[in-house]
Amino acid sequence: MDERGALGERGEAAVAAALERRGFRVLERRYRCRWGEVDLIARSPEGVLCFVEVKTRSPGAIAAARESVTPAKQRRLRAAAGYYLAEKELDCPCRFDVAEVWDSGGQRRICYLSGAFV
Repeated sequence: MDERGALGERGEAAVAAALERRGFRVLERRYRCRWGEVDLIARSPEGVLCFVEVKTRSPGAIAAARESVTPAKQRRLRAAAGYYLAEKELDCPCRFDVAEVWDSGGQRRICYLSGAFV
Protein backbone atom coordinates (compact mmCIF):
# COMPACT_ATOMS: atom_id res chain seq x y z
CA MET A 1 0.00 0.00 0.00
CA ASP A 2 1.28 3.46 -0.81
CA GLU A 3 1.79 6.17 1.80
CA ARG A 4 -1.39 8.02 0.80
CA GLY A 5 -3.48 4.88 1.25
CA ALA A 6 -1.87 4.15 4.59
CA LEU A 7 -2.50 7.75 5.72
CA GLY A 8 -6.18 7.38 4.77
CA GLU A 9 -6.52 4.08 6.61
CA ARG A 10 -4.95 5.55 9.75
CA GLY A 11 -7.37 8.47 9.56
CA GLU A 12 -10.39 6.19 9.18
CA ALA A 13 -9.25 4.02 12.09
CA ALA A 14 -8.76 7.12 14.27
CA VAL A 15 -12.24 8.44 13.44
CA ALA A 16 -13.84 5.02 14.06
CA ALA A 17 -12.14 4.81 17.48
CA ALA A 18 -13.19 8.38 18.34
CA LEU A 19 -16.80 7.64 17.38
CA GLU A 20 -16.83 4.47 19.49
CA ARG A 21 -15.51 6.43 22.48
CA ARG A 22 -18.44 8.83 22.00
CA GLY A 23 -20.94 5.95 22.10
CA PHE A 24 -21.39 5.37 18.36
CA ARG A 25 -21.53 1.85 17.00
CA VAL A 26 -19.52 1.45 13.79
CA LEU A 27 -21.51 -0.81 11.46
CA GLU A 28 -19.40 -0.70 8.29
CA ARG A 29 -15.96 0.40 7.20
CA ARG A 30 -15.32 1.17 3.55
CA TYR A 31 -18.77 0.12 2.40
CA ARG A 32 -18.67 -0.29 -1.39
CA CYS A 33 -21.40 -0.69 -3.95
CA ARG A 34 -21.77 0.12 -7.62
CA TRP A 35 -22.72 3.71 -6.74
CA GLY A 36 -19.66 4.54 -4.66
CA GLU A 37 -17.97 4.08 -1.32
CA VAL A 38 -18.77 5.27 2.19
CA ASP A 39 -15.79 5.37 4.53
CA LEU A 40 -17.73 4.69 7.73
CA ILE A 41 -21.34 3.93 8.57
CA ALA A 42 -22.16 4.30 12.24
CA ARG A 43 -25.19 4.54 14.49
CA SER A 44 -25.15 7.47 16.90
CA PRO A 45 -26.16 7.08 20.55
CA GLU A 46 -29.45 8.78 19.58
CA GLY A 47 -30.12 6.15 16.89
CA VAL A 48 -29.25 8.25 13.83
CA LEU A 49 -27.51 6.38 11.02
CA CYS A 50 -24.43 8.40 10.06
CA PHE A 51 -22.71 8.09 6.69
CA VAL A 52 -19.23 9.44 7.36
CA GLU A 53 -16.77 10.70 4.78
CA VAL A 54 -13.26 10.76 6.26
CA LYS A 55 -10.69 13.12 4.79
CA THR A 56 -7.14 12.85 6.08
CA ARG A 57 -4.50 15.46 5.40
CA SER A 58 -0.81 15.68 6.12
CA PRO A 59 0.82 18.86 7.43
CA GLY A 60 1.62 20.32 3.99
CA ALA A 61 -1.98 20.25 2.75
CA ILE A 62 -3.09 23.53 1.20
CA ALA A 63 -6.88 23.22 1.40
CA ALA A 64 -9.17 22.10 4.19
CA ALA A 65 -10.22 18.48 3.89
CA ARG A 66 -13.91 19.37 3.82
CA GLU A 67 -13.35 21.31 0.60
CA SER A 68 -12.72 18.04 -1.24
CA VAL A 69 -16.27 16.84 -0.52
CA THR A 70 -17.55 18.41 -3.72
CA PRO A 71 -21.16 18.38 -4.93
CA ALA A 72 -20.25 15.42 -7.19
CA LYS A 73 -18.82 13.51 -4.21
CA GLN A 74 -21.94 14.35 -2.20
CA ARG A 75 -24.13 12.90 -4.98
CA ARG A 76 -22.10 9.66 -4.97
CA LEU A 77 -22.33 9.43 -1.18
CA ARG A 78 -26.11 9.96 -1.27
CA ALA A 79 -26.47 7.27 -3.95
CA ALA A 80 -24.35 4.78 -1.99
CA ALA A 81 -26.27 5.59 1.21
CA GLY A 82 -29.58 5.04 -0.57
CA TYR A 83 -28.37 1.70 -1.83
CA TYR A 84 -27.21 0.71 1.67
CA LEU A 85 -30.58 1.63 3.17
CA ALA A 86 -32.40 -0.39 0.51
CA GLU A 87 -30.04 -3.35 0.78
CA LYS A 88 -30.43 -3.51 4.57
CA GLU A 89 -34.16 -2.65 4.39
CA LEU A 90 -33.72 0.25 6.80
CA ASP A 91 -36.08 3.13 7.39
CA CYS A 92 -34.45 5.35 9.99
CA PRO A 93 -33.17 8.89 10.50
CA CYS A 94 -29.90 9.48 8.64
CA ARG A 95 -27.32 12.19 8.15
CA PHE A 96 -24.09 12.82 6.28
CA ASP A 97 -21.04 13.74 8.35
CA VAL A 98 -17.51 14.70 7.37
CA ALA A 99 -14.50 13.95 9.56
CA GLU A 100 -11.36 15.94 8.87
CA VAL A 101 -8.18 14.35 10.18
CA TRP A 102 -4.85 16.15 10.31
CA ASP A 103 -1.99 13.70 10.72
CA SER A 104 1.41 15.08 11.66
CA GLY A 105 4.02 12.55 12.70
CA GLY A 106 1.74 10.45 14.87
CA GLN A 107 -0.15 13.44 16.26
CA ARG A 108 -3.74 13.46 15.04
CA ARG A 109 -6.43 16.08 15.30
CA ILE A 110 -10.01 15.33 14.27
CA CYS A 111 -12.66 17.87 13.39
CA TYR A 112 -16.06 16.17 13.13
CA LEU A 113 -18.81 17.94 11.18
CA SER A 114 -22.24 16.46 11.93
CA GLY A 115 -24.83 17.03 9.24
CA ALA A 116 -22.19 18.44 6.89
CA PHE A 117 -24.58 18.27 3.91
CA VAL A 118 -28.05 16.99 3.04
